[in-house]
Amino acid sequence: MTDKSKKTFLLTTILGSFLLYSLIYYAHVFKNAPYKFKEFKSFSIKYGTKDSMVNYYNSATGEYTYLNKNDSLIKKHLYLNTSELDSLHKEASLFGFWDFPDNELNDDTTKPNHNNVPRYVIQFNYLRKSKTVQFDANYSGPAKLVDANRGLITKITDILSAAEERQKE
Repeated sequence: MTDKSKKTFLLTTILGSFLLYSLIYYAHVFKNAPYKFKEFKSFSIKYGTKDSMVNYYNSATGEYTYLNKNDSLIKKHLYLNTSELDSLHKEASLFGFWDFPDNELNDDTTKPNHNNVPRYVIQFNYLRKSKTVQFDANYSGPAKLVDANRGLITKITDILSAAEERQKE
């Protein structure tokens, strides 16, 4: 064997082994991923103060209840289309929703107005699993986690607002 063929054989053996190992390892990981859009069933969000969480949306029933700017309770049916649900699923993945702790609550009762802090309960339901996260707006956890929660909540409300505008047309 020449020097060139020895180097080629060595490189092919090392890279081939690495690729084979990666395929075997990651195929198993992706195959068993619990949150796939094709298994998506429904999504819900509930928010408000701790005592009155009247703002609510459930994608399975289309039930949408919220307080408008005049503090009037609005009830309607709002169905999200597949692309909007897929967008929500992707945003949840992008923000790392599946890795959020279940309870991100700040139960510090020493601060004034501790009961008037907005609380959000977000739930994604799939065939094999579901994930629910409770988040207080004044949560004092890691800044990245708080920003990710706020970003996801903003995306959810944006998609709901866009769907509501689409329905009016």
